[in-house]
Amino acid sequence: MAITAKEVQALREKTGVGMMECKKALVASDGDMDKAVEYLREKGLAASVKKGGRIAAEGAAYAAVIDGVGVVVEVNAETDFVGKNEKFVEFVHGVAAVVAKENPADLDALMVAPYGNGRSVQEEQQEMVLVIGENIKVRRFARFDTGVSVAYVHAGGKIGVLVNFESDLSADKVEAFGRDVAMQIAAMNPRFWDKTQVDDATLEEEKKIMLTQMANDPKMAAKPDKVKEGIVTGKLRKFYEENCLLQQAFVKDGAVSVEQYIANEAKAAGGAVTFKNAVRFEKGEGIEKKQENFAEEIAKLQK
Repeated sequence: MAITAKEVQALREKTGVGMMECKKALVASDGDMDKAVEYLREKGLAASVKKGGRIAAEGAAYAAVIDGVGVVVEVNAETDFVGKNEKFVEFVHGVAAVVAKENPADLDALMVAPYGNGRSVQEEQQEMVLVIGENIKVRRFARFDTGVSVAYVHAGGKIGVLVNFESDLSADKVEAFGRDVAMQIAAMNPRFWDKTQVDDATLEEEKKIMLTQMANDPKMAAKPDKVKEGIVTGKLRKFYEENCLLQQAFVKDGAVSVEQYIANEAKAAGGAVTFKNAVRFEKGEGIEKKQENFAEEIAKLQK
């Protein structure tokens, strides 16, 4: 019997198994959805269904420059231990290579892209679930294919940073100091790259907080509005220095800002460099981790 694409998609959504395997299962089961699910379970392909509901907040963030293309990815697993597993690390690197080569438009496009071994990224992810025994998920990625990119991975995959510059210098010369900028981003996690990116709503909120603080301070409340405005201007400068990468004091030399450091290094190298963009992924950020109660787990095992 003819199997429709809609039926294949429905089985894929139900089991998390790749499209081709779902089609085979439906053909073998004469289109019966329940029998197709059973078929996939018997094959061991739907073993990831149960694991798919488990929280994956560990894993690794990874950044690299591959054939001149800058890539940063986050792939999650359930435990920190698996994040160091050789097969898992190899899969993370493989996903980064696919992003560099295929230029997927979004996560859905990435998951159906060829992994390079006859399987899609989705199918390879499912294979990793079966081999490793944990829920594994490709979570996000970013890519720069113009300019000069510099990658940095902190603490074995806790943070991945990709920085993109526009420059007339060679990539190796930019990397020599670009890595310091990437390390600054990893360590300081700035809210903005440059003060020009700070929106009016954020500035108004900061001004409001500053004025409220002065109003609540007996010594400051009586000062003229002009004096208060000057104080607010000074405090906003400090806000930029704390929250904007290019205005931050350079960690390795507090006498200069990051922007000044880049300019100084570019001049010393005999060229021009402009910071364009950056991406910072920290593994598990924004994912609510399950709090395990080990006493309860032991009690369950003893029943």
